[in-house]
Parts: sequence; structure tokens; C-alpha cells
Amino acid sequence: MASNREPGKPPIRGAVREQRPQPAAPTAPASSKGAAKHKIDLAAHSRSWLRHHKITARESFRRLLLTPLPSLMTLAVLAIALALPGLMFVGLKNVHQLSGDWKGDPRISLYLQKTLSDAESEAFSQKMLLRQDLIAVELVTKDQGLHEFQKISGLSDVLEFLDDNPLPAVVVVQPVDNQKQALIKLQNELQQLAEVDEVVLDMIWVERLASFVELANRVVLVLGALLALSVLLVVGNTIRLSIENRKDEIQVSKLVGATDAWVRRPFIYTGFWFGLLGAVIAWLCVQVSLLLLAEPVGQLAALYESGFVLQGLGFSDSLFLVAAGVLLGLFGAKLAVSRHLRDIEPK
Repeated sequence: MASNREPGKPPIRGAVREQRPQPAAPTAPASSKGAAKHKIDLAAHSRSWLRHHKITARESFRRLLLTPLPSLMTLAVLAIALALPGLMFVGLKNVHQLSGDWKGDPRISLYLQKTLSDAESEAFSQKMLLRQDLIAVELVTKDQGLHEFQKISGLSDVLEFLDDNPLPAVVVVQPVDNQKQALIKLQNELQQLAEVDEVVLDMIWVERLASFVELANRVVLVLGALLALSVLLVVGNTIRLSIENRKDEIQVSKLVGATDAWVRRPFIYTGFWFGLLGAVIAWLCVQVSLLLLAEPVGQLAALYESGFVLQGLGFSDSLFLVAAGVLLGLFGAKLAVSRHLRDIEPK
């Protein structure tokens, strides 16, 4: 039997196995090719944003602690600049209180009709006591007025020859509201009363007091604005030096893709801490100053038999002082960062 093998080759032992085709490996769908895409939702983005703000705030505060002496010197300057307007505001506040309690408050003199009897004058003064816009009413009768005039003028011998008392009864009232416009309005109202012949208001004292208070308000406003400008300059200069010291770090951060908001965030928080801590120290300085002045002021008020009590910063005033310090710190830092970070670009 002829063999089908080629000559020169050894025969194949055993049965020849049939080679079956192997199943092809499953191929991935066309849509799964390439890098996988991930979508970050708004909640995760917000959590990451808040976490970075917390880390940046802590890191900024830690950097202040690493340089205690320069930080304390900067905070001392800021505290003084914020405490001076606070002290001036407290002084102006106590001036208002003192002017309200002073016995020299403006009084209005009502010269009654000469035809009124003493009983009618008394009834009119009682009616004045019922008015809500008056806090004190004093009646000076005709006889009392004549007696006082004799003592002041020294013309008692001449007045004895007069048959009738020429002086009218006078009702002296003290208004609740000492503002100039309110006093003029009250004067016009009292002039319309039938029992009143003439109303006299000592406007000289009122105008002097109003001018003094207005001048004090302007002085506090101007000095407060100048000191606020000094706070901006101090914070801005401090942030500028910090930017110069971290110039290489900023350039490397921008090379790896850091955004401008990410780069300036630590410096903004540095301004925040300077403003907050400076305002708190300023508040403490104001309170300690008032404690030192409270006893001598109380002794002086007692000598004048006055119930004047030195007032300090209330809750709203203290909150305003702290808020002003924080806003000035943030604004000063923002100005410095916007000005100097613009010049730092990676090479």
C-alpha cells in the first residue's frame, strides 16, 4: 500500500488530531474605547471648594504664627489705627449724653398775658405739665418776678412808687427734644396759645451746642477716614512683602496649572486675619481705656452732683468696629494682590 508521506520524513505516529478553530476573544464595544470620562456633581465641587478654603485659612493663620514678631508689629499698628476712631466715637457718644443731662438745656420762657390772675396762671402751668413734649414746667408769679427783679437791678426804691406790678407771670418750660428744628416748632406752637403774650427761646445756647456737636462729628469722620486709609496701606504693604517672599512658589504653582483665584486665596485670608485680629485688639484697647477713666469721671460727676456714667461701646458698636476691621483687611489685601500678582508670571 502506497504511503502518502513525502520521502525523507519520518512517519507520524499515532492518530492525527483535527485542529478546531479557537473562539475569538470578545471585543469591547466601540463606545468604551479611550479614557473613561467622570462627571463631578455640584455637591462634590462645593465640598471641595469649602475644604480648600478651610485649609487655606488654617495655613494662612499658621504662617502668621511662624513670624510672631513681624505679625505683632503689624497688628499693633492696625489696632492703634482702629482704636483711635473708636475712642473718639465713644467720647462723642458721652458728649451727647452729657449735653442731654446738663442743667443748661434750652428752656423756653412763656410770658403770660398781664390780665391773667395768679389762679389762672397756676391753672395754665398745670395744663403745661400734661404735655408729652415737656419734661419740666416752672411758674414764676408776678410777685416772685418783681422780687427777683428788685434784687438784681437794685431799683427797689424806685419800684415802690409804682401802683401796680408791671411784670407778667412767666412759665419756664424745658422741652424733651433739644434739636434746633424741634425747638423752633415748639416755640411756634406755644405762641398760638391764648394765655401767652410772648415766647422767648434762648437760641444762642442751642446754636452753640449744635455747632459744637457738628464740629465734633466732622472731626471724628475725617480722622476716621484717614485712619481707615492707613489700615489699607499697612495691610497692602504687608501683603506685598508676603507676595515677594513667595514669588518662586507662585511661579511654580502657575506652571502646574494653578488659577489666579487659587494663587491669591492665601493672601486674601492673610488680610482677613490681620483685619480681624487688629479689630479685636483695638476693641480691647478701647475697653481698657474706658475702665481706667471710669473712676475719675465718676468722682468728677459726683462733685457736680450729676448722675453721669461713662458709656462704652455697645454690642452694635463693637460689632461695627470688628466688621470695619475685617472689611478693611480684606479690601487692602485684595488691592495688593490684584496689583502685584499681575507682574508675576512663570518664565
